[in-house]
Amino acid sequence: MRHGQPELVATDKMSALDMKNWIEQYNRSEITNQPVPDASMQLAATATVIVSSSAPRALTSLRALGLKPTLVDALFCEAQLPYGHWKRPRLSPFTWAFILRVLWLCGYSRSVESVGTARMRASMAAQRLQSLASEGPVLLLGHGFINRMISKQLLADGWSRQTRNGNQYWSATVYRYNGAEDLHCRQGKWAKY
Repeated sequence: MRHGQPELVATDKMSALDMKNWIEQYNRSEITNQPVPDASMQLAATATVIVSSSAPRALTSLRALGLKPTLVDALFCEAQLPYGHWKRPRLSPFTWAFILRVLWLCGYSRSVESVGTARMRASMAAQRLQSLASEGPVLLLGHGFINRMISKQLLADGWSRQTRNGNQYWSATVYRYNGAEDLHCRQGKWAKY
């Protein structure tokens, strides 16, 4: 499940260099005080194991759901966003976030983890979730981009996507393991995020 909407003050246009402070503020942000969608509450209530990123926006999302985490780990934090060293042009921070994410995917990772490192982390995160699934249904409260990277690894490992309700805040995707090996540990267990 993706976290709720972060509490960010709307800002004016800025340079790519100014994005350093904006990204730091975003990483410290909690979520707005808006109601949690009923579908998210219902899905979260079915989990036995609650896993969260260590980011404040994920942890405050868990509190909004009325849940306490079984495991909090930076392994599940969002793939880091680089910032630029350019003073022009000046764009909205959300436009810069999109541009910088595309540049990151193309190999620009100045002072943050590379795409390859993030993929390795997502693989380790998927392995951790699969291991936890032996204890019952797992809810991961995480982030948009890293969740998609974890999803690719789960699919590669034999899990199938059961339901998906978008990429917005509070959206969730449910996976089920359908592989023939290791049936006693994983078959029929759900991973949610």
